[in-house]
Parts: sequence; structure tokens; C-alpha cells
Amino acid sequence: MTAQLLESRSVAESTGGGAAGRSRHRPRKGLLTALLWFCTAYFLLPIVWLAISATKSNAGLFDSFGLWFDDEISLWENLQTLFTFDDGLFGRWMLNSAYYCVVAAAGAALLCTMAGYAFAKYRFPGDRILFSVALGAIMIPTSALALPQYLLFSNYQLTNSALAVILPALASPIGVFIMRVYAADAVPESLLEAARMDGAGEFRIFATIALRLLTPGTVTVFLFALVSSWNNYLLPLLMIRSRELYPVTVGLAHLSGQSNSGTGAEVQFSTVITGSLVSIVPLVLAFLYLQRYWQHGLTAGSVKA
Repeated sequence: MTAQLLESRSVAESTGGGAAGRSRHRPRKGLLTALLWFCTAYFLLPIVWLAISATKSNAGLFDSFGLWFDDEISLWENLQTLFTFDDGLFGRWMLNSAYYCVVAAAGAALLCTMAGYAFAKYRFPGDRILFSVALGAIMIPTSALALPQYLLFSNYQLTNSALAVILPALASPIGVFIMRVYAADAVPESLLEAARMDGAGEFRIFATIALRLLTPGTVTVFLFALVSSWNNYLLPLLMIRSRELYPVTVGLAHLSGQSNSGTGAEVQFSTVITGSLVSIVPLVLAFLYLQRYWQHGLTAGSVKA
């Protein structure tokens, strides 16, 4: 009888303690939920405003509330104006950005993967110093390097060309750091030793074994480099003089400057809004397609004991 009373008392105390613990954690949980909703609204509201504003005419942009649709939906007319402007120049800008960014991001991802793998799996003279230099380069803003890069490319007569935009984007110090940290755990030493014992060379080991295990990290670096190259504005503005070679960021700034000049502003201001919406669509599609590489294989290279 005494044992039953003690057991029931312990159950009651544990239940009360659990309820008290839940009540204590409830305000913290509510605060975190409110903070997450605030962050979500902070990031999504500009996109919502952009999507709604792209459906309005130029008059509707100023006459109606920014976060609600106008009585007349003018999205199709805005798209027609955008892609027929100056014989389809905006489409050329989008293709230029796609070419610059895909080539630069692919090259940066490959170079960072190779460099991170080398720093993680090999020991050579000066490896710590080189990695420290790579970490220090993260602290240097890209805008501070734009003018020296322009002077360097100008000396070699490479300005006003695709190489002037692609080559600087190949260097990604943050990508090297990410791949060095990822490769340290994703590629087990036992697997490398087994491949060496089978007679495989170092380049073959990297190309056939390590590169597959490093795919999630490589895709991460690729997306970072893709977004950075797509949003790059200052360097293409300095390097490129021909309108036909503009990326979409510089092209939209060119349209915005024309709309502010007072010539054709009724058309061109709504064109800038619609072009800004269209310009983010490739990045959204790239994230939706490549996120599967983050969901699968994040523990690639793990070895069971």
C-alpha cells in the first residue's frame, strides 16, 4: 500500500513538473515564433511588393496601395514592353547574366572544391599560411578590389569583354573555407588509403571518389557564387562599356536612369519594376532545383564504426 502511494505521488510530481516546465518554456517559444515571423515578413514583403507592383500600370503604381493590386492588371502589357524595349535588349541582358554567372559559378565551385580538398587532406609547406591568407581575404570587401581589378584588366586590354566579369568571380575565399571544413569530414581517410593501396593516383581519387562525396558542399559554393555573380553591379559597371554586353543588374540601372531623365518615364519606370521581378526568377528556380543536393548526401563520406 505504501509503495503504491509513493508511486502515485512520484507520478503526480513528475506530471506537475512537466506542466511547470512547459509553462516556463512557453514564453520563450512564443518569442522565438514571433521573431521567426518577423524575419519571414522582413524578407518576403519586398518580394510581395515587387510582384504586386509588376502587375500595375505606371499610373497605378502611384495611385493604389503598394501591397494590394490595382483595379486593372497590366502584367502582360508590362512584360511586352519589357521584352520589346530596344529590340529585345532586356532578353540579351538576361542571357549575358546567365552566361557570366553560370561560367563563373561553375569555375569558382570547382576551384574551391579542389583547394578545400587539398587544404583538408594534404600537408605541404606553407599550407597554414595560404589558408590564413584565404581567410583574411574574406574580410576584404569586393568593392575595394573593383578599381585595382579594372586597372589590371585595362593594362591587358581585357575590359569590355566577358572575361572581365568572369575571371574576378572565380576567386571565392569563403568558398575555399566552406569546402575545407566540409572536406575534412565528408571524405574519410580510410577510403583514400584504400584507393591508394589499389593503385589509384591522387587526381583519379579526387575525380572519381572525393568529388562525388563533396557534391553537397560544391553545390552550396556554386549557389553562393551564382548569387554573388548575378547581383554583382559595380565590377560590370566599370568593366563593360557596350550596352549589348551589360548584365541584367547594370541594364536595369540603365533603364532606371532613363526613366528618371524624364524621357519616356511613363513606360520605362514600370519596365524597371517588371524587369526587377523577372531578374529574380532564375535565382529562385536555381535554388528550387539544386536544394535536393542539400537534402541528400549531407552525411556523405561517413563511415560506420
